[in-house]
Amino acid sequence: MKDVAAIAGVSVSTVSRVINNAIPVGARTRELVEQAIGEVNYRPNLLASGLRSKSGNLIGLAVPEIGHQSFDTFIKYIEEYARANKYGLILGDIQNDADGEADFIDQLIRRNVDGIIFIRVSDESRALEMLNSTTIPYVVLDRGASTATAPTVVMDNHQAGRLAAEHLIALGHRDVACVTGPLNVSLCRDRLDGFTQTVSAAGLRLLRHDIHESDFRFESGVKLVPALLERGPPVTALWAQNDLMAIGIMAGLKDHGLSVPRDVSVIGVDDIVSCRMLRPQLTTVRQPFREMSRAAVELLLRESALGERISEKIAIPTELVVRQSTAPPRDVRSQCQRVLSTVETLKSVAEEVR
Repeated sequence: MKDVAAIAGVSVSTVSRVINNAIPVGARTRELVEQAIGEVNYRPNLLASGLRSKSGNLIGLAVPEIGHQSFDTFIKYIEEYARANKYGLILGDIQNDADGEADFIDQLIRRNVDGIIFIRVSDESRALEMLNSTTIPYVVLDRGASTATAPTVVMDNHQAGRLAAEHLIALGHRDVACVTGPLNVSLCRDRLDGFTQTVSAAGLRLLRHDIHESDFRFESGVKLVPALLERGPPVTALWAQNDLMAIGIMAGLKDHGLSVPRDVSVIGVDDIVSCRMLRPQLTTVRQPFREMSRAAVELLLRESALGERISEKIAIPTELVVRQSTAPPRDVRSQCQRVLSTVETLKSVAEEVR
């Protein structure tokens, strides 16, 4: 900075004002400083600047598992909106470990980051307790917290379950099953509540053995298929609480000689890219990744600007994306075909009478 100041013929404090945009500087002075910065190829030390100003324009982001397509999508959009607001990210892959999550959050607190966005590992997460003892702005994303004071952005998970159930019921399915994620994650319970309440309201029963707890992984969906097929009468439709499990179920059904949706209809949640690559393409409930990420960054920046915690829970609406993996069950299709055949016969008779 001294070299830049000497070349530009200004004070070091003026160079600092130009770099940090903290106090207005005249256009000619700014031009001289920027030319000098270019001459010496000066790069401001952001860490040192952050230590002095208590701000390094950094947001910490903690996700349960970087390799998971859903969390990878959140990372993409949060980075996009953070960068648009001149913030960088410190990313932590928690690997679904509550202790690892606590360690990473502690590191972020010690680094005095400007804010933290995190997707909780599970209800066992200790991050909320840790952050509530600080003044650092934070937002809980995706996997909401039960406490009313936690700033939170989630998908409307109850609506997700309801939309899946309504779609299957409208198609005529009566024997359905649900594959959940880990039930120690609140969004899984919310999705299940939406599904079971809608099924019950339609006069159908979802028995305990029709609900299968799993772990959001493709391999688990494949392994679950034998248990799903043991039900009597057999299920005609399955709802998995994420797309990876749904895709695994489709693969497992094919391994057992069954066709989707001719024999079994399948729905997922998320609308990851793979849904459109499959044949048949997967019907799913869309996770509003972009909208949730934008809302999380905006809520965090509002907290930072106000200098206080915002006790707000934002639930982003979702929508059903109907593709090729769902259809009416065989008996309903047969009835429809018989009705259509009868209609065609009546039309022919009417033509002859005329």
